[in-house]
Amino acid sequence: MKSLLRPALTLLALFTVLTGVLYPLLVTAVAQAAFPERANGSLIREGERAVGSELVGQPFDDPRYFWGRPSATPSHPYNAAASSGSNLGPTNPALRDAVSARITALREADPGNAAPIPVDLVTTSGSGLDPHISPAAAHFQVARVARARALDEARVRSLVDAHVEGRVLAVLGEPRVNVLRLNLALDHAEARP
Repeated sequence: MKSLLRPALTLLALFTVLTGVLYPLLVTAVAQAAFPERANGSLIREGERAVGSELVGQPFDDPRYFWGRPSATPSHPYNAAASSGSNLGPTNPALRDAVSARITALREADPGNAAPIPVDLVTTSGSGLDPHISPAAAHFQVARVARARALDEARVRSLVDAHVEGRVLAVLGEPRVNVLRLNLALDHAEARP
């Protein structure tokens, strides 16, 4: 029995050090060297202060800001420690009720807007953390944001257009707008007359 136990414990110790210590250190070193911004959370900073990450959404409900895609994470919205979707199917009454409530909130926030509401403003993403909305979802909100901030609609629309991110490698994904980056730009635009 001892003849089997010693090699087994030696291999356990060896692979623990290799896969539990050396490999993570190597991967961390390569990530820090190759793409340090992404390896450190893709933080968005205002001076020395981190205001968020470009990879994780934030809740906005003030009419002065663009609203992001709803989050279905448990305990609180955009909880990065508990990334999840709602897992509600299209025939589930809870999903229909949630979407109806979101549509009502959007209509009440901008009663003069009769345009169709883009689907990404009323449904959650698979992760519950999506920081992006479609350009259509951003344009849907332009009039409300401009009115709430007493800004010219054309100026707000041009900010949206300037923050549209294209497809990755020109073919992957869809054009999108990072809500936090857009709202920060909006704050800066309002500060400059």
